Amino acid sequence: MMSPVEFFRNLPKKVCPECGEGMQEQAESYLLECDRCLSKKEE
Repeated sequence: MMSPVEFFRNLPKKVCPECGEGMQEQAESYLLECDRCLSKKEE
């Protein structure tokens, strides 16, 4: 059985569905788009 730490290390990187760029994950973030795409939506 895989340890929980190893499980989370092996998860694929989060990718922005708008531009396809890899995102740096933050512990309490539920955002789907990257900061650049989010700032474009606000304009």
